[in-house]
Amino acid sequence: MAVPKKRTSGSKKKIRNRAWKAKPIKVASAAFSLAQSILTGRSTSFYYITEQNKGDNRGERLTQKVE
Repeated sequence: MAVPKKRTSGSKKKIRNRAWKAKPIKVASAAFSLAQSILTGRSTSFYYITEQNKGDNRGERLTQKVE
């Protein structure tokens, strides 16, 4: 079984830990930004699916371009 030769320094451990924790923070920030752009109607670069009920076509899915 592989065993580390020397003890990892505290600063090295903190650097790795912060890098590991920064990834989900970045993803969450991007998701929040995307949600804000959809709600305010400012986004122009993607499509999203909305569900609308129109008489006979119950649950019909419509793809709309955000403009």
